[in-house]
Amino acid sequence: MNSGRTVFAQLIDFLPLHEFRKCVRRYRGEHKVQTFTCLDQFLSMAFAQLTFRESLRDIQTCLRAMGHKLYHSGFRGHVSRSTLADANEHRDWRIFEGFAHVLIRIARPLYAGESFGVELDHVAYVIDSTTIDLCLALFPWARFRRHKAAVKLHTLLDLRGSIPCVVRVTDGKTHDLNFLDSLVFEPAAFYIMDRGYIDFEQLYRIHQSRAFFIIRSKGNLAYTRLSYRDVDKSTGLRSDQTIQLTGPLTSQLYPVPLRRVHHLDAESGNRIVVLTNNSDLPALTIAQLYKSRWSVELFFKWIKHHLRIKAFFGTSPNAVKTQVWIAISVYVLVAIVKKQLGVERPLSEILQIISISLFEKVDMCQALTTIEPQSERVDNHNQLSLFK
Repeated sequence: MNSGRTVFAQLIDFLPLHEFRKCVRRYRGEHKVQTFTCLDQFLSMAFAQLTFRESLRDIQTCLRAMGHKLYHSGFRGHVSRSTLADANEHRDWRIFEGFAHVLIRIARPLYAGESFGVELDHVAYVIDSTTIDLCLALFPWARFRRHKAAVKLHTLLDLRGSIPCVVRVTDGKTHDLNFLDSLVFEPAAFYIMDRGYIDFEQLYRIHQSRAFFIIRSKGNLAYTRLSYRDVDKSTGLRSDQTIQLTGPLTSQLYPVPLRRVHHLDAESGNRIVVLTNNSDLPALTIAQLYKSRWSVELFFKWIKHHLRIKAFFGTSPNAVKTQVWIAISVYVLVAIVKKQLGVERPLSEILQIISISLFEKVDMCQALTTIEPQSERVDNHNQLSLFK
């Protein structure tokens, strides 16, 4: 039982703090720091994520209101708005990027057996990005349009458990294809992408890495049909072909045959045509894998709705990236807690419960697993009966 400790302290127990200290030493995060450590900074920003704080002053006011509970929840330094702002501004954001990847390495094996709706023996990833709009006057370094600023979150998402494996934060003008340059493709893994990532030179690099891709085709693709397979049209399939690209450039960039699968979704009426270099999986499985790409859209929607990444506490690139990586760390931490405690609730409910009980001295496992507390009925004999 942990009834004598706050929920925040119990949550911190799931963090590998020795790995956090390694990240701090690697980037000299506490060089000439005397009081407010990197861990204090991380805990303050994590508190903001878990309780939906609106500003640095909001963080300071709420944490100071907790008084003596802070020390027993892991805080050692004095939390002030100016100190936290300076830490976000100047301490290397790569400290928190490195620690987020440590948490990701812990979370992925926990979700290795998780189902995502398609029976597949291989690892499947979705590649996509989302744009977060900003004020150009406050974030001039993140120019996106003439009168608009934005940052982009480029993400490689593991479909088992919706765990982000690689995240890159750039300004809004960076093209999605640039993200592919930074990836090392795993043999036998599947990479699922929308048509915005069509670059046949990159697709051929995936093919040469002995990995597989599934990508939506553009309507003006020049190709010739080499062969076809019979399909069951009652499943929504319309065709399953082996093709050869015939464009003057595409035929040189991708010189080997491709598989083209055409599917009609009976529910939505949407037609999708996907290209893949995998010739073994059934055509219907290929179409279902592409449809599972929506998991990344749900991930982006979840973190935008439940975590603080649409409004930033600082305006510099370092402060923005620090906040994004701590938000991702909190997301992965909640996912780890869910699995290790065997909680059946969705992540959104876990976050809601934690947000209102962060400094309560209750057992976190009991708080997360209790479905509906039974309230005892109290008869008030002073209350007159309405009906005789």
